[in-house]
Amino acid sequence: MRFVIYGAGAVGGVIGAHLFRAGIPTTVVARGAHLAAIRDSGLVLDTADGRFTCDITAAANASEVDWTDDSVVLLCVKSQQTAAALDDLAVHAPRTITVVSAQNGVANEAAILRRFAATYSVCVMLPALHLEPGVVVQGSSAAPGILDIGRFPIGCDDVAEQIASHLRAASFRSRARDDIMAWKYRKLILNLGNGVDAAFRRDGAADAELMRRARAEGETVLAAAGIEVISEAADQERRGDHIVRRDTGQDSLVSSTWQSLARAAGESEIDYLSGEIVLLGRLHGVPTPVNELIQAETTRLVSAGDDPGTLDPQVALARLTG
Repeated sequence: MRFVIYGAGAVGGVIGAHLFRAGIPTTVVARGAHLAAIRDSGLVLDTADGRFTCDITAAANASEVDWTDDSVVLLCVKSQQTAAALDDLAVHAPRTITVVSAQNGVANEAAILRRFAATYSVCVMLPALHLEPGVVVQGSSAAPGILDIGRFPIGCDDVAEQIASHLRAASFRSRARDDIMAWKYRKLILNLGNGVDAAFRRDGAADAELMRRARAEGETVLAAAGIEVISEAADQERRGDHIVRRDTGQDSLVSSTWQSLARAAGESEIDYLSGEIVLLGRLHGVPTPVNELIQAETTRLVSAGDDPGTLDPQVALARLTG
């Protein structure tokens, strides 16, 4: 298999660098200053064991990729960028390629399936940072991440097994699953903390309570919608001691949404995280005031170009209870 990492930010960059270092043919698709830095000096992978420079092939879009019959696309862009990426792939890539969503949220897979029959999904458990052009930081000092995969909407086949095998060869923990979306919905519940992390100050109590309420609301909504979700215990068992967070400074534990605000990206994935629960709540008649507030406040911060973590979580809690 030849891998095309479409979106070489934090997650995509770490995956692409490890595949490249394992000798697996890999191309990354990046943009702007990040693309320029990779082309000029290589992709730098920062790990607990040191920094490694990968002289990896980098493309600006799908038209610059050397496509083959065995190309596999790992789509690693944020959910709000999926439509543009699929438009690019639909024009320049063979319709027979395999496209894998290695993204947060649960809306990307259906969008991919509209354009490409061979659609797969990865549940991404991979702490990573990307705040500097040309550099991605692996947030775990043990395995770089857990990347379980399955066919969408359900099932497991030889392609999923082969991709998992390649990912294991690149030092990731990976297994093929026939219920991958149940795992991704559990990840969605965890990602309901992203907006809290991105928008609100950490005070050790109010922000934790806001996060707890957002996730509890998410559990209620998914249950009302009749959506299968693997248990929190199963998720913790799968993580085990494979991922050990390393201290990379003050930004060690920030979410991908926080990173978008810090880079002044002008957009965020909040509509596909908290916004997914808001949508399902409206479809199934379940109130979602906590996630609505988090979605709105994160969007406001992004639009204003403000720094992450500047809102008072106690004020948010007072609005919810008042």
